[in-house]
Amino acid sequence: MTPAALRDDLSAARARTSSLWEGLSDEQLVLPYLRIVNPVLWEAGHVAWFQEFWILRHAHGGETSMPRCDDLYDAAVVAHRSRWGLPLPDRNGTRSYLARTLDRVLESAERERDPYFYFLVLFHEDMHAEAMTYTRQTVGLPAPEIAAERNVTISTGEGEQIPIGEREVVVGASAGETFVFDNEKWAHPVRLSSFSIDAAPVTNRRYAEFVERGGYAERRHWTAEGWSWRTEESALHPRDWRRRASGDWEVRVFDRWQPLDPETSVVHVNAHEAEAFCHWADRRLPTEVEWEAAARSEHGLSNAGLVWKWTSSRFLPYAGFSPDPYKEYSEPWFATPHRVLRGGSWVTPSRLMRPGFRNFFEPHRRDIYAGFRTCGSFR
Repeated sequence: MTPAALRDDLSAARARTSSLWEGLSDEQLVLPYLRIVNPVLWEAGHVAWFQEFWILRHAHGGETSMPRCDDLYDAAVVAHRSRWGLPLPDRNGTRSYLARTLDRVLESAERERDPYFYFLVLFHEDMHAEAMTYTRQTVGLPAPEIAAERNVTISTGEGEQIPIGEREVVVGASAGETFVFDNEKWAHPVRLSSFSIDAAPVTNRRYAEFVERGGYAERRHWTAEGWSWRTEESALHPRDWRRRASGDWEVRVFDRWQPLDPETSVVHVNAHEAEAFCHWADRRLPTEVEWEAAARSEHGLSNAGLVWKWTSSRFLPYAGFSPDPYKEYSEPWFATPHRVLRGGSWVTPSRLMRPGFRNFFEPHRRDIYAGFRTCGSFR
């Protein structure tokens, strides 16, 4: 990528970030405390801080442009709960911090030969823009401008299977790639038995069958961890579904309720719900290696539904893992219950939609734009 193209991407990412919070009123910027979201102004300021820290200070040895900004925005040391009580800059102060940081980063990119940290801050901003979209959906704020990009129609036949024969596959990144995250390092062979995988993610139509046939009430479909979560949450259906007076389902999309489209991918279900459905359907979730093998196969995997896909794999390091400079990205989460998700959602920029990219979240999370494919035997 040329420096000019990289600067264009950094500018476009910032425009996307700004579109997700600038249009909110002062009242809408004040969110109730939730463990799965961040205060809007904190998240926006954190994006600027991350750029300043890794490029202007770490890579170029410059000074911070905001006193005590580490005490406000360093996610590795600022406890999540405390972010609601910090003396954050107001709307204008946050906007100014974002603007002057980006200007300095773009100027430095003109003479930079090593793009590593520029890709790091670019992808980091992409991820936080996606998280801001999750937040707007979670708390029921109006749809952002980027919702016009939302296209989640299933394009392949429901129930169609892709056969993957027994094979050895190479998983992980090769040393010649321009940028990869440390949890993708390095490429290694894995032997797989044959299997089949859904050509398209599970649809609302199919998932509604599971709900209506008592899937949430039958303990036998759930793992011990999943049943504990279902009981604690009193979950009876996906998070944003409800019954209409007619008995049909409707779904909340940001701040509006609309009829559930049976042809689109089920979304905002967690790994426990996905596994329970799989048990009910006599199927299973694919491992992340199976997912990647199918994506790289002669058949390929379309991103129909444009939702992240849960896998059965714990988020663990590949053999020989060593952390990159941003040590907090992967290593702290290997000892946790985080699961790997693959693919990408309608909110994910295409530059992150690589077969080898490993997203990871706790299995109880339902705020993610996540659905799933199922796997089975192949004869």
